[in-house]
Amino acid sequence: MGRTYIVDETVGQYLSNINLQGKSFVSGLLIGQCSSQKDYVILATRTPPREEQNENIKHPKTKLDNLDEEWATEHAHQVSRMLPGGLIVLGVFIITTLELANDFQNALRRLIYAVEKSMTRKRLWNFTEEEVSERVILHICSSTKKISCRTYDVDDPKSSARPADWKYQNRLSTSWLSLECTIHIDIHIPLSATSISCTLEKNTKNGLTRWAKQIENGVYFINGQVKDEDCDLLEGQKKSRGNTESSSHSFDVRVLTQLLLNSNHRSTATAQVCSGSVNLKGDVKCRAYIHSNKPKVKDAVQAVKRDILNTVADRCEILFEDLLLNESPEKKDSEKEFHILPHRVFVPIPGSTVMLCDYKFGDESTEEIREHFIEMLDQMIQMECLEVAEEINTAFMSSSMNNEAALDNTEAEQPEQPVKTTIILKIQQNIGMIAAFAVAVLAAGISFHYFSD
Repeated sequence: MGRTYIVDETVGQYLSNINLQGKSFVSGLLIGQCSSQKDYVILATRTPPREEQNENIKHPKTKLDNLDEEWATEHAHQVSRMLPGGLIVLGVFIITTLELANDFQNALRRLIYAVEKSMTRKRLWNFTEEEVSERVILHICSSTKKISCRTYDVDDPKSSARPADWKYQNRLSTSWLSLECTIHIDIHIPLSATSISCTLEKNTKNGLTRWAKQIENGVYFINGQVKDEDCDLLEGQKKSRGNTESSSHSFDVRVLTQLLLNSNHRSTATAQVCSGSVNLKGDVKCRAYIHSNKPKVKDAVQAVKRDILNTVADRCEILFEDLLLNESPEKKDSEKEFHILPHRVFVPIPGSTVMLCDYKFGDESTEEIREHFIEMLDQMIQMECLEVAEEINTAFMSSSMNNEAALDNTEAEQPEQPVKTTIILKIQQNIGMIAAFAVAVLAAGISFHYFSD
């Protein structure tokens, strides 16, 4: 028996409203959450047209083999950054004309494997053996509205299609559980001077991989308690079963999480020649969501862990992309370079308790965020509902070092003497420390004046 997909009715409405407008097909992504028995689909978003590509409206019978796999994969990667913990890209959908109803399988099979491979390469974590590795392909005929739902095991390159059930449910994501975590990070990553092929981005990824093991081995407190991983997350929350409204509120409870890193583990230290270092410091706001159908503690902890790892890795990647696009003039190698990592913002899905996220640099406007949501997720968002996770007014940037060679993937000659450089990527500055410092300076000034008199 195949898997069952429980789908929010708003997803069905979204798919039925898509108009081909003379095109032979429209494809996109399905977003939701996996569980051992069934998957939950709470969002669908079409792949936006490529800017430099003129839409081939003149050729309505274009075969699906011409599906732009590279662009669809990049869209999936961009969308995955906007998903909080617990949510993943579950698969792809395609809406075709009747003529192409039987001409989609091979193209979408290649696409779903390419999407999964792309996202796996960027992650700092791996799926466990217990987790489901099946991903879904949904096909809809634009004229007959007939639905075909099949899955592939992305862990098996030779996997064959399996039929799956596609069932709509009203208000599916209105009672999901939210988990929040604020974690302070202080990560020191040395930049190797012996490996010329290691770019700044690759060095940082290697350092984050080592840090990820600490996060995986951490001790997590849910509502101040460490619970057995197989316990029901809602244990103690089901006291008002007779009152429908109260029961709904109990499903919508926010579970606060606090992370303690395991400091007893000691790794063997090794010496290496370094050309510099990257330091990641600051407070990170994390958020995860899980469905309310018998959720386990291990599911909640796992969702929070992955959101911590995802948001730190995504911010670094976004910053490196920004540095490549906006190359700064050469700076003195002996100086430190400060960069503020992009701030996280959250926006609710209309009619849902689940919020999606994006990343915003200090000089970006909220209008740019709105446009990005429309482009990537095909969602109109209300800017008054936008929630900024970290305080933007604490951001600062100073300069600098010459990091063109570090960011460039081209070959370069190794310097005879390694230059000591440091990049400090700061996520959030503590306002309390600034205020305390100001008060201390003021007090010292008053004392000096008093004793002088």
